[in-house]
Amino acid sequence: MKDVYVVGVGMTRFGRLLDQSIKALVRTATEAALKDAGVEKSAVEAAFYGNASQGHMDGQHMIRGEIALRDMGIGGIPVVNVENACASGSSAFVLALNHLRSGAGDVALAVGAEKMFSEDRERMFSVFDSALDVSRANEIHAELLRIGEGMEIPAGSTSSKPYSVFMDVYAAFCRAHMRRFGTTQRQIAAVSAKNHRHSVHNPLSQYRVAYTVEEVLAAPPITYPFTLPMCSPVSDGAAAAILCTADALKRLNIDAKRAIHVLASVVQSGTDRSPHDIEQHVTARASRRAYELAGVGPKDVSVAEVHDATAMGEIVQIENLGFCDFGDGGPISERGDTSIGGRIPVNPSGGLESKGHPVGATGLGQVHELVTQLRGEAGPRQVDNARIAVAENGGGLYGVEEAVACITILAR
Repeated sequence: MKDVYVVGVGMTRFGRLLDQSIKALVRTATEAALKDAGVEKSAVEAAFYGNASQGHMDGQHMIRGEIALRDMGIGGIPVVNVENACASGSSAFVLALNHLRSGAGDVALAVGAEKMFSEDRERMFSVFDSALDVSRANEIHAELLRIGEGMEIPAGSTSSKPYSVFMDVYAAFCRAHMRRFGTTQRQIAAVSAKNHRHSVHNPLSQYRVAYTVEEVLAAPPITYPFTLPMCSPVSDGAAAAILCTADALKRLNIDAKRAIHVLASVVQSGTDRSPHDIEQHVTARASRRAYELAGVGPKDVSVAEVHDATAMGEIVQIENLGFCDFGDGGPISERGDTSIGGRIPVNPSGGLESKGHPVGATGLGQVHELVTQLRGEAGPRQVDNARIAVAENGGGLYGVEEAVACITILAR
């Protein structure tokens, strides 16, 4: 397979961007990536467009990418629309990579964008209702909630305000982890405080306010054991990456010193495993496959961006990625191992909890951060001597885990 490099990344600020259209967000992120790569848009030979919610939010189905990209002058090339729940952007990246590795072209664009925030709160939160099997939605919801049974739920620990049904499910998974391994609410709060602390130094982050562990614990409840700062917000935003082959590096006079090598990028779907068989979690299986393809292991990783739709998500995923033993995610987080300056810095961007979670852009936002880290261009949030980076991005629910997981391994 051909060597492929990320040579340009671009990203909008994530947040509540009611004054910007999805076309404008795509243009901003794509033009920034092209400028970063030092190439013109005419160099792009294929584009892969990640988006999950636009059909629900404004009725635009079928040709979302063609419309968004043509508006900024990119047309006459293959455009593939990618809808894969919260892993849409990462899936677009995998397709762009494989397009180039196959020899079908030398330069490709992966871009993800989402306009999710709305004054219509019911519409905004119901977008997530179809990220599971809708033919069995009520049954599935009840089954998943039963996973978290066996723990007493403190009075007053559930919000009276609307929130995504996924938070109830994540909380059930979380309580099961707490029951099995002794994970504490304080350890979960330590993850949240760390990510909010990291986000202070990310100018593109939706939230840039630091919290202490005590402040996280005292914040308004969502559903036990989660409080508001432990949960990712609803967000708008876009992120993009320009990928190219070694041949294009030379032909287009791209600065090879800033090119980041893609060692592996895989998409994996879940299985009908038992909830107790955690070593076969979809992310654990996908990460083992990615490490094998890349020729590296967890101990080689310098920095990671993981899918912390809740702070508990980060604990689960660092276990799945092999950064610690199963059950040790809480203790190593509370100890500071995953902070910048720690043994394995995780989510230096602030993660989904702080940076934001515009579903179709989320995975490419992770790539943006890790490319910036590997180039040594992250400023106050820079991880020292970052050489190998891992991005983990999951989406939807099927059975007892995410329906899909994407793992990307990058190296300088």
